[in-house]
Amino acid sequence: MKKIKISLFSLIIASVLASCGSAAIVATPITNVDHIPTKNVPLTDEQIKVWSAMDLTRDTVPGMSVDRAYEEIIKNRKGKTVIVGVIDSGLDIDHEDLKNVLWVNEGEIAGNNIDDDNNGYVDDIHGWNFLGDILGDQMESTRIVRRFRDKFEDKDVSEIAPSDMEDFELYQKARKDFDEKVAETANNKTRYSFMIAQIEPAHQAMVQRFGKEDYTIDDLNSIEDPTQEDAQRIAMLTQMLSFGDSIDQVLEDLQNGVEYFDNRLKYHFNLEEDFREVLGDDPFDINDKYYGDNNVVSIDPTRENALHGTHVAGIIAAERNNGIGTDGVANNVRIMAVRAVPDGDEHDKDIALAIRYAVDNGAKILNTSFGKYFSPNSEWVYDAIKYAASKDVLIVNAAGNDAYDLDTINVYPNDQWDNGSEIADSFITVGALNYEYGENMLARFTNYGKINVDVFAPGVQIYAPTPNNEYKLLNGTSMAAPNVAGVAAMIRSLYPKLTAPQVKKIILESGISPNIEVILGGNPQNRDNFRNISTSGKIVNMYNALIMADKISRQ
Repeated sequence: MKKIKISLFSLIIASVLASCGSAAIVATPITNVDHIPTKNVPLTDEQIKVWSAMDLTRDTVPGMSVDRAYEEIIKNRKGKTVIVGVIDSGLDIDHEDLKNVLWVNEGEIAGNNIDDDNNGYVDDIHGWNFLGDILGDQMESTRIVRRFRDKFEDKDVSEIAPSDMEDFELYQKARKDFDEKVAETANNKTRYSFMIAQIEPAHQAMVQRFGKEDYTIDDLNSIEDPTQEDAQRIAMLTQMLSFGDSIDQVLEDLQNGVEYFDNRLKYHFNLEEDFREVLGDDPFDINDKYYGDNNVVSIDPTRENALHGTHVAGIIAAERNNGIGTDGVANNVRIMAVRAVPDGDEHDKDIALAIRYAVDNGAKILNTSFGKYFSPNSEWVYDAIKYAASKDVLIVNAAGNDAYDLDTINVYPNDQWDNGSEIADSFITVGALNYEYGENMLARFTNYGKINVDVFAPGVQIYAPTPNNEYKLLNGTSMAAPNVAGVAAMIRSLYPKLTAPQVKKIILESGISPNIEVILGGNPQNRDNFRNISTSGKIVNMYNALIMADKISRQ
């Protein structure tokens, strides 16, 4: 991403009226935070649920000052409704905290099986599902190996025609990644299964001894004159209780891990099945556009496949002040659901068409909380990003969760051609923050990069809606991106004349820039100043962003 020059913005003292007639914001932006102490008192469970909305200067928590922005700046200001396209795994459109903030396609008549608005997508009331009945799919490296293995398996480079060399090199790279990931996944499944086999009998022995399931470390330590077998059990169970509130919880987590790794082997690394076949489209023809259906939840009766997309949408726009669940970052927003991300890697074609669909149907902000490291048709996505830019649409993208320096490795989607030139100045890549202000402020998993990550936002223990009227705390840059999309939505709502590049600039320049050293990738030996690991060197701050937006809108 092109480096953006960061400039300080001055104290705003203005009394002029904007063309819309609203009073200018008279407030002092948060600037120097170097005096802020690290927080020594742990957050309560209730504080964890709202920490991303907290204010660094008031709470010593690196939130985005959302609550302060509503209390001091937004108040009763009315804005324009903004459509935010959530390109993701699906969306529970019946969720109590989301059903009133959904985009509704007024050009369609629900349920008549007619394409009333002639956009090619029948009955797309709340969005479109480009995956149809697909739930799981392969990783992109698996698809590449599957596509080319008959042609290149066991071939030496000397046997490859020059016209095939590019495909051969892609195959070799994908094969290496595939083999490494399969071995890693199989080993993890075996390890977790072994742990369960060791823990379960030890746990049952202690349940019988104590007469209860929820014994504690103190209970274990109270055993007098333990046998050698008991001592081994006590040591193992004590260690396990450091990972969870109870052994039952630890066992459940381990079992979930086994199922996760098993599903990866079943879907992500499956070289035999064509999961795409049920769609009936040609995945290598970008002009074959009209496939899928209007079921943006997915066919999964449990709706678990829509967990990720529902959570992302809730971070952005869960209905505020309705007395239930949680409050999204933005009000006056309508969420457009575009299902294009399966359990596995997304297809370039689906993403490119999903972007175009959302843009053509009025979205002004897109959230793209997904990514992969192989993209054989990346040019389709790049063209779609350029198309979005031409329509003044801002894309907010998750940086990824592998603790990589993105200046040394490509993750897709991104906003630069292979030669390093920028595609569009309306694409923000977001890394994730932890709630602990200080050296541990960076999420252990987050990708970073002075050139290719723009800014950071809360992404650890983020509380938001999940399917079936539930709520969960989830982690990921997938959670950081919608926090920023929510801020962008409020800027575009209150200041609709600002362009997408202006909104991007405001978000980057108005953030807070702590001058502190942070740990990268959870490795205490790998550190850098927070200001050096993104283009802006800043934490997104909604309070500051609205002050700057107000100033720029009056120029």
